[in-house]
Amino acid sequence: MQMEVLHVSPELATEWLTRNTTNRPLSKAAVQQLAGRIQRGEWQLTHQGIAFDEDGVLIDGQHRLAAIVKAGTTVPLTVTHGVPRTAFTVMDTGRKRTGRDALALAGEANATHLAAALRGLHLYLSAPNAAWSGGSSVTSNDQLLSLLEKHPGVRDALHHGLALNRGCRITTTAATIGWYVTAEARPDIDQTPWLDGVVTGANLEAGDPRLTLRNTMLSLAAGRTHRRRDDSREHLLYYLKSWNAWLEGRSMKLLRRSPNETMPRISQHLAHAQANTDA
Repeated sequence: MQMEVLHVSPELATEWLTRNTTNRPLSKAAVQQLAGRIQRGEWQLTHQGIAFDEDGVLIDGQHRLAAIVKAGTTVPLTVTHGVPRTAFTVMDTGRKRTGRDALALAGEANATHLAAALRGLHLYLSAPNAAWSGGSSVTSNDQLLSLLEKHPGVRDALHHGLALNRGCRITTTAATIGWYVTAEARPDIDQTPWLDGVVTGANLEAGDPRLTLRNTMLSLAAGRTHRRRDDSREHLLYYLKSWNAWLEGRSMKLLRRSPNETMPRISQHLAHAQANTDA
């Protein structure tokens, strides 16, 4: 076998794709994800590239080449010629490195929950009202690491998210995002009463938004409704609606999502407790 590093242009990639005669079906979602990484400048040269067999047939790397074409950008690639055709059956059979793996390798604690929270935060910030599933919701490992660098407070928010999950079964992802974005938007608010109320429900009267959120989450967890118990986007919507009502001193006896309801914006009203004190 012969290996070399080449700068592969969209034109060369297009030419090489014509040799793709015995490969697996092309995944449009995978191509889109790779093209996005190229366009964001995340592409890095590694030992993984493309490969041709003894007859010059492309047997590995069709998604990388298609992504170069889609991105319209030249990138460096490791190109291997003369790979035995029999090796095709063992290619791409290893486990891909996940966001959790990338964060753990970077020394982050609670990497599984942190990866999920960062992915959810990315979706909340970029497309809060779009679906949080499917190919368009995939977040690269580089995006997660970059997001953590820009939003280091997510680490602290995760500790509160875990406590909220244990207290009322809201997903850790939704609780972490909810805590982080409200704390960032309203650093003037002491969230301790919010946390204590949702986690314990102690001494709360009917209509208190904290109790309503707690009961709604526990009902979902118990399977008493047809709604998904692990839908972090829906849980975050409930979190923010309840938090806004709590902040404004409004009663909320029922928590539900209307069809096509958009993600609530964080209230900028003066907290009712502070307003009463200032008065």
